[in-house]
Amino acid sequence: MKPWKIPESVLVVIHTPALEVLLIERADHPGFWQSVTGARETPDEPLLQTAVREVGEETGIVVGLADLRDWAVSNIYDIYPQWRGRYAPGVTRNTEHVFSLCVPRTTAVTLSPREHTACQWLPWLEAADQCFSASNAEAILMLPRILA
Repeated sequence: MKPWKIPESVLVVIHTPALEVLLIERADHPGFWQSVTGARETPDEPLLQTAVREVGEETGIVVGLADLRDWAVSNIYDIYPQWRGRYAPGVTRNTEHVFSLCVPRTTAVTLSPREHTACQWLPWLEAADQCFSASNAEAILMLPRILA
């Protein structure tokens, strides 16, 4: 049996200097577009390391700890019902920590087909409109202020 997911995760907004945002489509829910997300593998895995790992796993983009910007922003939200079975019984809320990564527009993206089926680069306002997750959309809308 697979171990329960830890209800603490990262959200990594990958963007270009021109504020184009990379969105990836979930394999298990076509039409659900999002930034890179993922839970800690162990309770003591540093969040920055979780972010580096998830960027690599989901996009194939290899980065170091210093490449990511920690926004010092956390969101607590109800776990979508379709994904609650991945967590221990009674766990209904997740804490998400927000990071960003600036890359050149020419950066190659190699998706994990088990997790995502398509990707697109969109101007930040359009990207926010495409996200199925409110916390993801809010993070993208914060992007220009965070980078200022």
